[in-house]
Amino acid sequence: MPTPRILIVASNPAVSEQTGWPIGFWWAELTHPYLVFADAGYDITIASPDGGALRADSWSDPSDESGYSASDIISRGFIASPEHAALTAQTPSLAELDLDSFDAVFLVGGQAPMYTFRHDARVKDLVARFLDADKIAAVVCHATCILLDATMPDGSLIVADRTWTGFANSEEEVADEFVGRTIQPFRIEDEARAMSGTNFIVHRAFAAHAVRDGNLVTGQQQHSGAAAARLVVEALGR
Repeated sequence: MPTPRILIVASNPAVSEQTGWPIGFWWAELTHPYLVFADAGYDITIASPDGGALRADSWSDPSDESGYSASDIISRGFIASPEHAALTAQTPSLAELDLDSFDAVFLVGGQAPMYTFRHDARVKDLVARFLDADKIAAVVCHATCILLDATMPDGSLIVADRTWTGFANSEEEVADEFVGRTIQPFRIEDEARAMSGTNFIVHRAFAAHAVRDGNLVTGQQQHSGAAAARLVVEALGR
């Protein structure tokens, strides 16, 4: 039986229109799933829509002076390993890859996806492509913003008649209070609950929470990446 191939997609760097900060992906949402997939013996590729060097959100770096993610020893180890750190220093673009050769795709969240993924047809079509082929697509944290309007090839919403999760209002409130300002341009939970024909659910703030509905897996926030990855492993069954 061939080794399952996992495509992890993280955002290219951006600048927040809300705060003016440089933003990118969230370390734990990449490194924790990576460890789950590596432990399962999978072949893992880290890519980005445009390719090139990636930048992580500063709060997600365990060495950041804020101390926000100081206890994230998995990310600390990944960053300290030259072999692993190199995987985000130069990424292939989606256009460079044979997307059909992968068994599952995993979209990493962070602050940048609210801008870079939100209106990127390449990212939305990637998820739809995997789901339409009966492959597994996983989306976590702020990357779930794409599910607010991403559609299948037949035009139906990806989340139509599905149960899913994403970054919660309660978590946005904690983050905003931590820095003393509104960080995000909109709230995923507000937008999701305004939709009809779909079931958006959240658990308590910053508790690990992942949902699998068919071949769609979603994770609530940075503490849910490993849980979402385990659901992907379970769905692949190998």
